[in-house]
Amino acid sequence: MSKKRLLSIVATLSVAVAGVAAALLPMTASHAAEACVAAYNSSTVYTGTMRASYNSHNWTAKWWTQGEAPSTGGSGVWADNGACGGTTPPPGGTCDYPNWVAGQFYPAGSIVKYTNGGYYRAKNENPGYDPVISTWYWEPYTCGGTTPPPPGSGSFPVSAAQFQQMFPNRIPFYSYAGLIDAIKKYPAFTTTGSDTVRKQEAAAFLANVNHESGGLVYVEEINQANWPLYCDRSQPYGCPAGQNAYHGRGPIQLSWNFNYKAAGDALGIDLLNNPDRVKNETSVAYQTAVWYWMTQRGPGTMTPHDAMVNSRGFGETIRSINGSLECNGGNPAQVQSRVDAYNRFASILGVSPGGNLYC
Repeated sequence: MSKKRLLSIVATLSVAVAGVAAALLPMTASHAAEACVAAYNSSTVYTGTMRASYNSHNWTAKWWTQGEAPSTGGSGVWADNGACGGTTPPPGGTCDYPNWVAGQFYPAGSIVKYTNGGYYRAKNENPGYDPVISTWYWEPYTCGGTTPPPPGSGSFPVSAAQFQQMFPNRIPFYSYAGLIDAIKKYPAFTTTGSDTVRKQEAAAFLANVNHESGGLVYVEEINQANWPLYCDRSQPYGCPAGQNAYHGRGPIQLSWNFNYKAAGDALGIDLLNNPDRVKNETSVAYQTAVWYWMTQRGPGTMTPHDAMVNSRGFGETIRSINGSLECNGGNPAQVQSRVDAYNRFASILGVSPGGNLYC
């Protein structure tokens, strides 16, 4: 065989081998499946946004569940996050994702950079909901070693242990983590004034929440006969979710179509058309309570927040929340129930309750 012919064959073989080698190279980390999270356990209670892996897929619980294996059927409690088993991209990779934009549609799987510098991935498609508030739609995403700041309680004067002491019978839906996530929306909440004032405000807020939700036990108003009463048809937007859709929900029992509209507008969430988000998403439920506390006067003359930071006393918070029915002798027993809880919570936090406890 001629030398020229031999070189030709060698060259051809080299190209072929290179092609096979390239085909056999593993996919880069950016195309690998997400790493599997902790395996599903039938005895574990899962609440909204908790995750589990099952049958080589990662899943996210939409609301409270126990004993229902992840699937796309059944009650619909589980959201399929896709196949898992790959490895998470190593720190230091390139992060070239767009900034999150409120009101912009994001399909499931979209990754954005939030205003806190962290990255979030859409678990479910959504019309631009806030990644920090709407945890059913978004989840933290690790990118280049950058993760969203973990929910912390550094600015909230109630520890997880104290919270549990205050609410020993609370249902899993009302988690401490959900509350910590929710209060980020209003930085002045329990951070204004002296340490004593901060603890008094936290105790006052939680005491009213305790009364409205039966100790963080009830998510929806118990008396269903009242449900049709909260639709004010005189409002120009009406009641698009239905006559019975605007009953009390959440830790402060948000009620009436106009309150769902106002709260949703303030939080960047369409609660007028989707009021059930208050009962299905822990962070949203707590957000509505903090929104009312920080911005609404109700039948009173000041917001509950202003009442506490300006030393007007716990009694004024009752007036702003349900004063038209309870204050001025309307229902002394209900007022006393709130005051008793406030005194108990203030004691747990080691602070004096102050004066002006009644209304």
